Order: sequence, then C-alpha cells, then structure tokens
Amino acid sequence: MIYEAINNVMKEIGAIGKNSKNSQQGFMYRGIDAVMNALNPALIKYGVFVVPEVLEQTREERQTSKGGTLFYSICRVKYTFYANDGSSVEAVVVGEGMDSGDKATNKAMSVAFKYACFQVFCIPTEEMVDPDAECHDVAPKKPQNNGVEAPKESNGGKKASEKQIAYIKEIVKDIDGMLKYYKIDKIEDLTVTQASAIIAAKGGNK
Repeated sequence: MIYEAINNVMKEIGAIGKNSKNSQQGFMYRGIDAVMNALNPALIKYGVFVVPEVLEQTREERQTSKGGTLFYSICRVKYTFYANDGSSVEAVVVGEGMDSGDKATNKAMSVAFKYACFQVFCIPTEEMVDPDAECHDVAPKKPQNNGVEAPKESNGGKKASEKQIAYIKEIVKDIDGMLKYYKIDKIEDLTVTQASAIIAAKGGNK
C-alpha cells in the first residue's frame, strides 16, 4: 500500500510555492512550515505517517568574532514512511544546522525532513537545480594536514550571487572564522555550493 499511498499524496499536494518573504533581504522562500502544512492533509487522507531516526550526529562549537559560542550540528537521518498495512519505504538524508543557542540540531532535522519530503514525493519547486544544468571545473584534490582541514572548492566554481552574499553577512556573525574555514580571502570568493551550505546550516532556504 505504501507505493500507492505515496502516489496519491503526490497527486494531492502538487507544487509548493514560495509564499514566505524574508523581510531583510526581500527574497521569497518556502520553509519547513510550508512543506508540513501542504503535506499534512494529504498524509492523513491516505494514511501515511513518518518516523525519523537519527543515524549519526556530529556537533562542533565555534567561536564568533565577538567571543560568543556557535553550535554547528550535522545529522544523518533515516525517515521511514508507513502505510496503513505496515508497508514502508525509507529515505536517508543529511541536514545541517547552526545556532548560537540550543536549536542547531532542530534546524538540522528540519532541513533534513524538508528535503526528504521534496525528493520522496517529487514536490515541484523552482529552487532545485538539475545537476546536468551546471558544469564545474574541479581541481585535483590536495593533501590535507592531519585530514581535518575543510576542503577548498576550485576557483572554477560558480561564484555566489550578490543576494546570497548579502544574506550570509546578515546571518553569520563570525565572518573571519568562516573565511578561514573555507580558505578564502574575502566573502565574495564564496562559491554557490559553499554559500548554499552556509545558508542551509542556518536554517535558511535561498
């Protein structure tokens, strides 16, 4: 039944539009609330429920430029989608979250669940880019000291947009620490991939 139920949910929900607006930067986005609000009636109607299981979690503490503490959490989560007869399918995704308080893991799981739903139910969204639409010139991987340094993306990577840079300046307090982590001289050197990862870690969607 789970396969039929998922197909029915897909027919029911359709596209989830960008109905929320970031008041600071003015861009439109779709968040976890929009996904859950759209999915909940269809899941109830066709008898589907979801059980999460955190398979792995890593947490780091990082210092901000003002001496504060920033918590960074990465969660590998398995979501099991069940139908009324007990049949199920599983989806394993990774979510990242960053917070100065106690919500880093909450943000990581929210991001993980949102993208699990996007992919399991093939939810139409204008934000997701087809991998075939981009081509990257990747430099050979260089040895890393002690295997713990953050990888630096090739300069051939597409640079982050002005909106992404402006948004990152708003949400990241420790800019110097971020530049050191990505081994770049200025924030404008961030690539689209790196900028997207930073925004996702903060619970954003741009």
